[in-house]
Amino acid sequence: MLYDLHEFQHSMLTPLRLWAETTQQLFANPFSALSYLPESSRIAAGSELMARLIRRYDKPAFGLDRTTVEGREVAVSEAVALHKPFCNLLHFVRQSGQTAPKVLLCAPLSGHYATLLRDTVRALLPDHDVYVTDWIDARQVSLAHGPFRFDDYVSYIQDFIRHLGPEVHVISVCQPTVPVLAAISLLAADDDPCQPRSMTMMGGPIDTSINPTAVNDYAKKHTRLWFETKVITRVPTKYPGALRRVYPGFLQHAGFVSMNQDRHVDAHLDFYNHLIEGDGDSAEAHRKFYDEYNAVMDLPAEYYLETLERVFLNHYLPEGRLVVHGRTVDPAAIRRTALMTVEGELDDISAPGQTHAAHDLCASLEAAQRAHFLCPGVGHYGIFSGRRWREVIYPQVRDFIRRHQG
Repeated sequence: MLYDLHEFQHSMLTPLRLWAETTQQLFANPFSALSYLPESSRIAAGSELMARLIRRYDKPAFGLDRTTVEGREVAVSEAVALHKPFCNLLHFVRQSGQTAPKVLLCAPLSGHYATLLRDTVRALLPDHDVYVTDWIDARQVSLAHGPFRFDDYVSYIQDFIRHLGPEVHVISVCQPTVPVLAAISLLAADDDPCQPRSMTMMGGPIDTSINPTAVNDYAKKHTRLWFETKVITRVPTKYPGALRRVYPGFLQHAGFVSMNQDRHVDAHLDFYNHLIEGDGDSAEAHRKFYDEYNAVMDLPAEYYLETLERVFLNHYLPEGRLVVHGRTVDPAAIRRTALMTVEGELDDISAPGQTHAAHDLCASLEAAQRAHFLCPGVGHYGIFSGRRWREVIYPQVRDFIRRHQG
C-alpha cells in the first residue's frame, strides 16, 4: 500500500513537474522573449529547482568511453561478461591491446546504483582490466526468479571470481565487504584454485561494534521485526517485479537526506543562487551530483533484512557465528589472498576501525600479505570518489595490487 501511495503521489505531481520544466524553458531560453523580462532569471531558477525536486531520476550511465593507457588515449566500451537475474557483471573493455591486472570491483547493494563508483572505475581503468557488479533494481526482477538473500550475494561473488580466474584482484566498497570476505573465506576453506590474488576492502562494516556511528546506533535501537514492518513493502503491479517484497528506493532516499538535511537544503539554495548569478559551472556540478544521488533502486527485502541482522544487529562475522549455505565462515582459512583495508578519518558511516577489523579475522596471513591505509581528512564518499581518492588513496591501492600481481 505504501508503494502504491508513492506512485499515486508521483502521478499527481507530474503535471506540476511538466509545468515547471516548461516555465524554466520559457524564461531561460534566449530565443524566448520572456527570458528578457527583469525577473526572468529568478523565475527560471525557481522553476528548474522545483522540477528537479519532484522528478524521478533514472539509473545514470557510467559514461566512461575513453581512458589513457601509458600516455595514449584509448576507447573504452561496456560489455556484460556474465548475466544473473539480480546482477550483471559489467566489463569495461579497453581497446588498447595491452594486458593489465584484472580487477573485480564489488559495488554496494544498498540503494544507489553501481554508477556511484564511476570515479573509482575512472581511476582504475588506465592501469587495470576492470569488472563491476552492476546490481539490478529489484522492482525490475520478476518474482519468478525467487528471493535474493545474503547467501545469494556470497554465491554471486564466488561465481564472478571463478568466471574471472585466480589472477583476479577483488575490491569491495562499503557494504559488500562482509559478503565478499565471506565468499573468499569459503573459497579458501575449499582450497578453490580460483582464490583471488588480493582483496582490498574500503570503508566497510566488518565489525560495527567498533567505534559505532549514528547509522550503527540507529540500527541498534530497533529490531529486525521493526524494520520489516516499517520499511518493507511490495512492488506495484505495473513493474516487472510485481508483488516482490522490497525495501523501496524512495524510503532509502528519504533516509539518506535526513542524515544531512541541513547540508542538502543549503546545497539547493546555493544551486538557486548559482542559476540566478549565471554561474553555470557550479550549477552543472550540482546537477551531476544530485542526478546520481537521487537515482535509487529497490533492494530485495530478504537481502536487506538479513544484512541488517547479521552485520549491524548481531555482528555474526567478527564473533565467528556467520553461516552461509549451512557453513560457518572462517576468514582464518585465507592464506593465499593478500588483504588491504582502507578507511577514512572522518567516515561517519563505517568509522575507522570497523574495516581494519578484517586483519584480526584473517589471522593466517603473513605481514607481507597485509596493508592498511587510513586517509586523513576524508569522509565516507571521499574514500572512493573525488580528489583524495584519485591522488592519495588510489596510488596506494594500485601499488598494493602490483605487489601481489605475481
